[in-house]
Amino acid sequence: MTGSAARRGRPRDAARDRALLDATLAVLGESGYGGLTTAAVAARAGVSTATLYRRWPSKEFLVVDAATAYAQELTASVDTGTLEGDLRALLRDKAASLTGKEGGVLRSLIAEGAHNAPLAEALTNAFVLPVRRRMEEIAQRAVDRGEISPVEHADLLGDLVIGPMMSRFFLTPLPPDEVDAGSAAETADRLLPFLIRAVGGKGSH
Repeated sequence: MTGSAARRGRPRDAARDRALLDATLAVLGESGYGGLTTAAVAARAGVSTATLYRRWPSKEFLVVDAATAYAQELTASVDTGTLEGDLRALLRDKAASLTGKEGGVLRSLIAEGAHNAPLAEALTNAFVLPVRRRMEEIAQRAVDRGEISPVEHADLLGDLVIGPMMSRFFLTPLPPDEVDAGSAAETADRLLPFLIRAVGGKGSH
């Protein structure tokens, strides 16, 4: 047995890992980053803190992995067959990620990332870059279908999604009835015609 294998011991339990990541997101949503403790996460997941520390050496590593897993579920690319459909799906996904419990988690992480460089880098990799890549893919598919002309500086298109969404849901005071799932989807749909025009499309609006 190698030294590395000896340190690893038994294979990790994927279900337990997932339970700990889910518990991390739940505690983040309730208490924010500052109020999150490994003891609270372990208790929520029904495991000992020793079990948690065998997987993650610190609270920061745990939160980064939880944020990454969470973001992967929100940024899966969808090919609807049209530029308008692809953009609508992306806008609605982002609106959902910035509202409700999901939005609370992201707010906590962004606030902490302002003075935590490793977490800020993780947030960029987990939340910002996937949106930029997805927008580039959407634009390229639209070009291939003949819906739009090639877009110059396509790497900047993702910011046309992130910027307005952050401004609307994080920087603008909104009443509670405007930040639920239904209202978030309506906001995404209102932004859709502007984004379609920005990439050179016509759409049905």
